[in-house]
Amino acid sequence: MSNAMVLELSADHLAFRKSIEQFAREVVAPRAAEIDESGQFPLDVIRAAAGRGLLGAPLAPEWGGGGRDFLHYVLAVEAVAAASATVAVSLVVQNSLVADLIAHAGRSDQKEEWLRKLISGDAIGAFALSEPDAGTDAANQKTSAAKSGDGYRISGRKVWVANAEVASVAIVFARTRAGQRGKGITAFIVPMDMPGITRIARADSLGVRGLGCMDLDFDVTVTQRHVLGTVDHGFRLAMWALEGGRVAIAAQALGIGEAAIAQAIAYAKQRETFGQPIANYQAIQWMLADMATELEAARLLTWKAATGRAYQERGAVDAAMAKVAASEAAHKAADRAMQILASAGYRRGSVAERLFRDVRAVEIYQGTSEAQRMIIANGILANG
Repeated sequence: MSNAMVLELSADHLAFRKSIEQFAREVVAPRAAEIDESGQFPLDVIRAAAGRGLLGAPLAPEWGGGGRDFLHYVLAVEAVAAASATVAVSLVVQNSLVADLIAHAGRSDQKEEWLRKLISGDAIGAFALSEPDAGTDAANQKTSAAKSGDGYRISGRKVWVANAEVASVAIVFARTRAGQRGKGITAFIVPMDMPGITRIARADSLGVRGLGCMDLDFDVTVTQRHVLGTVDHGFRLAMWALEGGRVAIAAQALGIGEAAIAQAIAYAKQRETFGQPIANYQAIQWMLADMATELEAARLLTWKAATGRAYQERGAVDAAMAKVAASEAAHKAADRAMQILASAGYRRGSVAERLFRDVRAVEIYQGTSEAQRMIIANGILANG
């Protein structure tokens, strides 16, 4: 694909999206309410997604990947998110933060060991970066990796680790040089069955329930073969992975927003007041118009960021723009949908209520909206 803005999808993109929309409608949507209510990680749905080529879609066929471009991937995330935000973000962690990163920075033996398992769904991956004092300030790592013989002893706690409940492997970031912040952090590929790893249940969350979030305590010794990339240069890898993840989270937000507007349209057409559907009222029409316009604008930013992912010319800024625009447009869409549905949406267990809770997270994880604005401002100031 040329390095150009995508304004119209190819026939292959459209066919792929249609197939994923069918999967989302037939497999994901019937489970969405149950996943939310129970809070249980939907391992069966994730493995079913692997069967549809949703794990490793942009990765090379030699590892079992789909060999598709990044735009195919974000189209799939949006389609799945319209059915279940939880399933969508679990796929983003598996793809963007784990499999893509191993494909990008891993040695051939590491790719051989993990990529096929991750792409087939035989292994679930987690991304262990956040700590109690290292969220938005991710370089402030307290987890340490001290030299121990020919390897390292990793000690510390990671928090809010998605997929951790069932993960077979985690990419763990730890400080290998004190006082150097992002210049002294190393990434490790850590099998989760190694002794010295404790999984700790998190308190329940408002939305995206069933994501398998846990805290992880590490007191584990690894060898040089567990190092991902170059020692002391792991922070760059974390930022590379998060850049792609933010584009995918923008797509997740779009899916939630589209589900919200669909709920609002359907209700506005059938709900009558004063002898006519509320869709006839300008107040409702203008809310729907704003929802559709803001989501479509964010979608074009997301497609631009997805297309540019392969070129990296202004990847960080484009990803940040896409995420902040899509997450905030989706939040507004869910809020307006709640207003249109009124008591029908506000009740516990309605689709609109679930979307309203789920969408709040997209402005927080993989970089808050405030952090995205910092990235955007730094980028335009540097180039202005």
